[in-house]
Amino acid sequence: MMKTNDFTQIVTGRRSIRSYDPAVKISKEEMTEILTEAALAPSSVNMQPWRFLVIDSEEGKAKLAPLAKFNQTQVATSSAVIAVFADMKSDLYLDEIYDTAVEKGLMPAEVRDRQVPAIKGFFENSSYDQLKEMNLIDSGLVSMQLMLAARAHGYDTNPIGGYEKDQIAEAFGMDKERYYPVMLLSIGKAADQGYQSYRLPTEKITEWK
Repeated sequence: MMKTNDFTQIVTGRRSIRSYDPAVKISKEEMTEILTEAALAPSSVNMQPWRFLVIDSEEGKAKLAPLAKFNQTQVATSSAVIAVFADMKSDLYLDEIYDTAVEKGLMPAEVRDRQVPAIKGFFENSSYDQLKEMNLIDSGLVSMQLMLAARAHGYDTNPIGGYEKDQIAEAFGMDKERYYPVMLLSIGKAADQGYQSYRLPTEKITEWK
């Protein structure tokens, strides 16, 4: 697909698209590019708690369809549906993230040595709900960045919240205690224009002090 770097076009042209050209398939290589760009999103203490499940095979979509009853068109016509999860044990990657940052010269060793014990303490002392709230915010950031990255690659998306969240992880062989479902994102080549929706004026949603 044709890529664009026109940020205004990417942002102002985004629509939630429900119907896609089923003949257009996103290659694993290009999808990997899109996900790599999305994963540049910021996260709390750089823990990157998001996890992606790319459902693009006929078998995978057949398994997903009954779990997304009200979004059949997106499932059937999209190139893929990406299930975004929050990893409730993202701290298992703490050492890898910080050690690799030091190896690559992105962080001084003394900064790592100071931060890692503090972060481990934070995770040990945080409740499940506190971690979930943090992880959901971070996973929301990566989801929005994924939608914009898709637009830059010439594709469109639709964020979906209405699906069987209590069944999705297990249905695809994932540990449902560890992986908390955030949203589904259908992605593909738009077959319709979508529609513009009204946004509240900035002065109504902003205060200046």
